[in-house]
Amino acid sequence: MYLFISGAEIFVILLIVVMLFGADKLPEIARGLGKGMRQIKDATNDIKREIRNSAEKNDIDIDIAAKVRDEVSKATGNFDDFTRPIKKVKDTIIDDLTGPIKRNK
Repeated sequence: MYLFISGAEIFVILLIVVMLFGADKLPEIARGLGKGMRQIKDATNDIKREIRNSAEKNDIDIDIAAKVRDEVSKATGNFDDFTRPIKKVKDTIIDDLTGPIKRNK
């Protein structure tokens, strides 16, 4: 399933395209779409390269998102270290209160 379209729907769309443009024009249309997609891909790659080169030239760090993710993971790891003893105490209290009834984890 591609773009939430089933096989039958794709077949109907292809049938309509063939009826509208004819079998002769389909290779030309596909070629034109392919060239257009290639130009868009090349343009985006050029823009990315230009941004990267400009950032390197001006000593700007472009991998800041990865560094933020690393710091957040470190902070959550430290948070777990602080909450672990509290969870143990909570579990002990619940066990004492419920007696023989088991907790669902």
